[in-house]
Amino acid sequence: MTTYLWNPPDVVSLPVRGMADRLPVNRLFFVGRNYHAHAVEMGRPVDKANESPFYFTKSLSTLVESGATVAYPPATGDFQFEMELVLAIGAPGFEVRRDAAHELIYGYACGLDMTRRDLQLAARDKGRPWDLGKDVEQSSVVSQIVPMPGKVLAEGELALAVNGQTRQKSDLSRLIWNIPELIEDLSRFYHLQPGDLIFTGTPEGVGPVQPGDRIDGHVQGVGEIALTIGPAQ
Repeated sequence: MTTYLWNPPDVVSLPVRGMADRLPVNRLFFVGRNYHAHAVEMGRPVDKANESPFYFTKSLSTLVESGATVAYPPATGDFQFEMELVLAIGAPGFEVRRDAAHELIYGYACGLDMTRRDLQLAARDKGRPWDLGKDVEQSSVVSQIVPMPGKVLAEGELALAVNGQTRQKSDLSRLIWNIPELIEDLSRFYHLQPGDLIFTGTPEGVGPVQPGDRIDGHVQGVGEIALTIGPAQ
C-alpha cells in the first residue's frame, strides 16, 4: 500500500445535469482570441488564413463551480471576466480527423475565465508566459455539464451581465475556429482524454469587476452560470 507525506488532493469533478454521478476533470485547456471582435479589442487581430489556434492551460486548483463566491485576487487592480462555451471531452483521441471530431464530444457547459488582465498584458508585452495573469486561484468557473454526446454546437447566443447590465453578447457562429476544428488542432499536440475541458474563447466586451459584483451568464441550449466577487484577500 502506498503512503504519502500528506493527503493527496481530492478528485476534481463537476456536476452533470440529470445524473448523480459527477464528471472527473482531467485538464483545463483555453483557446486564445477565438472571436474576431475580441481579438481586435485586445490589439491582436486574427487572420485565420495565415494563423492557427493557440492555447494556454490552467491548473485544476483554479476550478470552481458556478454559484460560488470567490475572493478578489491579490496583486491586481484589473480583475476581468471572460464568458465562454466549455467543451467536455468524453473519449480519448490523438490526431483526430475533423470529420471524426464529434466522436470525442461528451457535452458542454458555461465557463468563466477570470483574468488578472494587468499582469497578463504586462507579461505579454515582455514576451513572457501569462501564468500570473491567467493561472489564478479560483479563476476557472464552470457550470454543470450538459451531456450532448457527439453533438457539435455551431450557433447559439452567448451573453454575460454584471450586476444586471449586459457586458458581453455574441453567438457561437462567430467562433473563428469552430468545435471540430479545435478538436482536430488540439489533438495534434495532446492525447485528449475523457475529462479534458476546452474553454473555446470569449467574445468582445471583457472588462473589470470589483468586490461585491455579481456575474451572470448563459449559453443558449447549454445553461447558465453565476459568480459573486468577494472582498480582496
